[in-house]
Amino acid sequence: MSTLIVANSSKDWPFQIPNVEVVDAWAYLTRPEFSDMRGVKLYNFCRSYRYQTTGYYVSLLAEARGHRPLPSVTTIQDLKNPAMARLVSEDLEEVIQRSLAPIQSSKFTLSIYFGQNLAKRYKPLSLQLFNMFQAPLLRAQFVRDKKWQLRSITALSASQVPPSHAPFVVRVASEYFAGRRSSVRRRSRGRYDLAILANADEENPPSDEKALQRFAKAGASLGFNVERIERDDFARLSQFDALFIRETTAVNHYTYRFSRRAVSEGLVVMDDPDSIARCANKVYLAEAMSRHNVPTPRTIVVHQGNENEVARELGFPCVLKKPDSAFSLGVVKADNQAELDELLAKLLADSDLVVAQEFLPTQFDWRIGILDGRPLYACKYFMASQHWQIVKRDDNGNGHYGKLETLPVEMAPTRAVRLALKAANLIGKGLYGVDVKQSGGKFYVIEVNDNPNIEAGCEDAVLKEELYRRIMEVFLRRVQYVKAGNGAL
Repeated sequence: MSTLIVANSSKDWPFQIPNVEVVDAWAYLTRPEFSDMRGVKLYNFCRSYRYQTTGYYVSLLAEARGHRPLPSVTTIQDLKNPAMARLVSEDLEEVIQRSLAPIQSSKFTLSIYFGQNLAKRYKPLSLQLFNMFQAPLLRAQFVRDKKWQLRSITALSASQVPPSHAPFVVRVASEYFAGRRSSVRRRSRGRYDLAILANADEENPPSDEKALQRFAKAGASLGFNVERIERDDFARLSQFDALFIRETTAVNHYTYRFSRRAVSEGLVVMDDPDSIARCANKVYLAEAMSRHNVPTPRTIVVHQGNENEVARELGFPCVLKKPDSAFSLGVVKADNQAELDELLAKLLADSDLVVAQEFLPTQFDWRIGILDGRPLYACKYFMASQHWQIVKRDDNGNGHYGKLETLPVEMAPTRAVRLALKAANLIGKGLYGVDVKQSGGKFYVIEVNDNPNIEAGCEDAVLKEELYRRIMEVFLRRVQYVKAGNGAL
């Protein structure tokens, strides 16, 4: 990927950095050779980003040309919005207070160069702010009134960098342009770059370490440079061609922000933000399944006005679900009216809507893995011993799982597979795990999960290495489609 530095004048870029091309802004806007360039990462160092100025148009046309500008037009608008500084100050309050605690004055200015600061003490705060406002050079102003708050954050031009900071800027810029942190260096020479977002400290990750290694191996065999990334690598997303999220997702979580940012940068993404938003909310799933006549257990979306209908419509026992429940957390069973009233009161205190379903006792649930609109694997998830769910949690919150059996897809009931495909296609064309109950000779969709479990020795027990290869092949086809100039797939 080519790197372009765009400034009002080449004289506005005083740094000597290898393997980058410095271009005058007007030349970039008007000369046809720049419009026709492919595979460009553009860094906009114009003196001003005000609306309809040259700097604004550089980022705007760069986006239209698929050149991945930094800052993007969205970031430019965020930098102008005082409300964004207040929101970010609240979001990053802990790291702000911790980083600035030793400072005695009531004001503080932080210079951020490609997510870093000269003082190591401010590195976490600098990186978090860069993640929020992706402009190469930033200046953050903080004030203290009882506690520290971010008052403003602005983009800097290269000419505003103090001469004493220049060697540091050259070093961090060179590392950033080369597509690496100081501690990470690419080892392979693949055609494309794929990031796998994973959290080594997650209690119940969707893929264990061995599965992550198999994904990386399969990707490398197809020509990907595969790199494991973490939460702090948000600002590096533009250096990749694809993002594979192997961490439990949620809308109010950084995994969703990663997904949205990756899509805005033109990456191929699994899970895409629409899939995360749709699968994360069981109210959405209930409405979508009902609207498209997908069989589910009898379901009521409960609110403050219809609580009395639950027992009459569903009987006892019945199941109550928080809209954003996962791993059986937030899913409870009411055996009588007293339990129903108590549980509904708690759930409705947190959410205006709650899902209630009839209880269908079964020994196991089918989990049908769907990828790109095709069945990938089939498993039986058995209920935990002496429990009605596949996970039984003890008093300390530790989960005890039922056994798992993986079968060839063709050995799973045809009706279960067809039903899973119909349900998954209502969400998108990503990677999903559809839970299906088989009761009384009938099949019912329980839910569609984005980011489904794929663990070594479990979901891959039939296909083995081929399972990982098939997933990586979908990434490869989509990246090639995008690189051919067809836009998002």
